Amino acid sequence: MEPVEIRQGTSPVILGLPHTGTHVPEAIAARLNARGLELADTDWHIHTLYDGLLDDATSVRATFHRYCVDANRDPAGASLYPGQNTTGLVPETDFDGVQIWKDGEAPTPADVEARRAAFHAPYHAALADEIARVKAIHGVAILYDCHSIRSHIPFLFAGKLPDFNIGTNGGETCHALIQQAAVEVCGGAQGYSCVLNGRFKGGWTTRHYGRPSDNVHAIQMELAQSTHLASESAPFAYDAAKAAPLRAHLKTLLTRLERLALDGKL
Repeated sequence: MEPVEIRQGTSPVILGLPHTGTHVPEAIAARLNARGLELADTDWHIHTLYDGLLDDATSVRATFHRYCVDANRDPAGASLYPGQNTTGLVPETDFDGVQIWKDGEAPTPADVEARRAAFHAPYHAALADEIARVKAIHGVAILYDCHSIRSHIPFLFAGKLPDFNIGTNGGETCHALIQQAAVEVCGGAQGYSCVLNGRFKGGWTTRHYGRPSDNVHAIQMELAQSTHLASESAPFAYDAAKAAPLRAHLKTLLTRLERLALDGKL
């Protein structure tokens, strides 16, 4: 299986999808324990949730699972959140802090490097190419990085996660109008909660590509999975009825971001 799926469009908006993939090569799967094989930390159905929301948007989707290598981590292995619990470039535990590899089968430094080259690098090469292509068309590109996570994970954060978690690394990764639009749409969504640069301030992808001074803007959206799944436990089924109002708000947001770029306001 190819490590990345690309759907090219001509919109200035690019959807990044680093964590929806569930493919694990046989040799890697053989080293996972029963807990790891559950693949529980997938961003379940996020590609379905965003499908069709913005006509002609480009999407770049990793097909491999984050337990192979995490496409939203620094390839050098540096922590995104120093001093806080998190998972690494190749996770050793799941989001609950539980071991996912069989005894003696945890990835070695050589394994990490091999997986970085086989999965992480091709994904980001494709993403960088699409950003450059879209920027060449419009003079500007907006990378909207799509994520989701369970709303209760004590190992990673206290209490219940808000529904919309907007990450711009303190406003550094995008124009202020992009951040403002996200806060207005998500904060005004009736029945939903929202936070800006809370527990999730934007992963490596957002921080790496977001260069407003170079007309490349990046924003991360971490959605609580309670907003669109029937249950935040196996089998992690998609709930289309629950997702419908969420999709309407996301469509409004993506349309606003696209219009900011097309109107030359960035």
